[in-house]
Parts: sequence; structure tokens; C-alpha cells
Amino acid sequence: MLSTRNSVHVVGKYIGRFAPSPTGPLHFGSLLAAVASYVDAKANLGLWLVRMEDLDPPREPAGAANRILEQLLQLDLTWDGEVLYQSMRLTAYEQALELLTSQGLCYHCNCTRQQVKAMGSAYDGTCRRRSDPPPSDFATRLRIEPVKIGFHDQIQGLYQQDIENEVGDFVIQRKDRLFAYQLAVVVDDAYQSITDIIRGYDLLESTPRQIYLQRVLHYPQPRYGHFPIIVNEQGEKLSKQRFAAPIDVSNASPLLHLALQFLGQSPPSSNRSLKPGVQLQWAIENWDIQAVPKLANIPQVSLK
Repeated sequence: MLSTRNSVHVVGKYIGRFAPSPTGPLHFGSLLAAVASYVDAKANLGLWLVRMEDLDPPREPAGAANRILEQLLQLDLTWDGEVLYQSMRLTAYEQALELLTSQGLCYHCNCTRQQVKAMGSAYDGTCRRRSDPPPSDFATRLRIEPVKIGFHDQIQGLYQQDIENEVGDFVIQRKDRLFAYQLAVVVDDAYQSITDIIRGYDLLESTPRQIYLQRVLHYPQPRYGHFPIIVNEQGEKLSKQRFAAPIDVSNASPLLHLALQFLGQSPPSSNRSLKPGVQLQWAIENWDIQAVPKLANIPQVSLK
């Protein structure tokens, strides 16, 4: 069921989440993900959880996770329950990997990035066909069956992907032994009983991989909604890796007003000076997910 101002989920408990990677403080793009997921959860009388996707230590500055939590609180984006840290969930990912391996669904791959890039858009199964698996320095890939994965996105509408020909067997554990995002996010969404995921359009094409994993692990499938992302002058997604400026929470009120405008919610101009909590309450009462733009991306806007 779609989440609009006139339509809320009435069967079961809505549980949403915001799952930032603590590679730096929140920028405006990550603020959008927080606001959209929070307001959609609260408009549906649900819970909003926060999960730190801290699985890549070399890219995570000390104190970044705490900084993000502080920013959320200063924006009156208060989460329910305890924050979940993926770095504390390694045993769960290992168990999922062992289960998939025991079912013959995984194999080792030592193809280089250059080799994979030369294959085009989908991994061609080179290591899947090997009679002698690589003894060391390998990633673990999931075997994909020839199937099309489709789902109804609450913002973008029907999305379908021929996962075998468009993606191919994908990595679930990297060569450095770190667990891949696709596996960890699926295991944790199931663990936290997540029912709804509102996030950026840049993750739309990875959703079929997650649905495929949910199916082979016998997990429930959440509802999804993907809003457009902000890009810089080069057409690149705002990110910490591309030195996107952190948000200034001392300007919390105009930031939230701008975020709601970006999400198509048309807040009154008089709201711009209101406290964050008041603006969020207005957003919850007037939330219309069908008003969110269906574009893939939107050029960076002025935060002044």
C-alpha cells in the first residue's frame, strides 16, 4: 500500500530505517535520505531506526558516527530504539555466507577489477566455470539463476531487471574479507524487521540484487521508494568521497525547509524560520510520497 497523506499502512507495524556510512558528517544528500525516511515512517505511524554501516574501517574517520548522530539530534530527527552498528554484526553475516555456501550458491573469484571492467555491464562467470578454484586472494560471488526481478517502487513505479544479463554473479564478500554491502544490508534489514526502505535513486539498480538475496535466504521483502539524488556540476552524486560539504546544523531550519521542497512537499514559505521539530510535524501531517519527483537526479541547489 502506498504511503500518502490519505493512505497509511494498516496491516502490521511499519519499520523504516536510515543507514548512513560513517565516512564523514552528513551532507545535504544524506540529509535528504534521513528526512524522507523519517517523515515516511512517522506519517505511517511507524518506527524509524538508525543503522551505522561501518564495515569499511579504512574509510571511516574517528568520531564520524557520533558526529552523524549529533547532527540528527540537532535536526530533531530522533530515532527509535538503539543504534545498530554493522561492525558488531560480523557473526551474522558469516552465518549467512556459510548458509549460502552450504547450498552450493557461492564460488571464489580472483578476477581483477580490470578484468571485470572489460566484461562490460555484467560479470561473465569466468571463475564460475573454473575447475580449480583460486587458493587465495579471492572474493566470494553468489551464483545467479536466469530470472527477472521486478518490484513496484513507491516513487519510481515498476522497475525490472534481468539480473543475470545486467549484473551477473555478484560479490557478497570482498577480497579483503570485508562483507559486501549487498549481503550486510539484506541480513540487517531482515534482523531489524524493516518493512519500508526510502533511499536515493542511486541505489535503485542494486535493489534487485537485494531482493534476490532475500529470496534465497528466505527473508521477507520490504517495500522500496527511491527519490532523486542531488548531483554536482559534473553530474556526480554528492558524496563524502567527492568532498561534498557537510551540512551546517546551525542553519537547521532553512535546511529542513529546503529538503522538504526538494522532496516535492511544498512547505509554506513561512515554515522556513520555524524550529526543526515544528517543520517535521508539518511534514508528517502533510506527507505525500507521490509528490516526490521521479527524476533520477537534480542539479545541486543553493543551501543559502
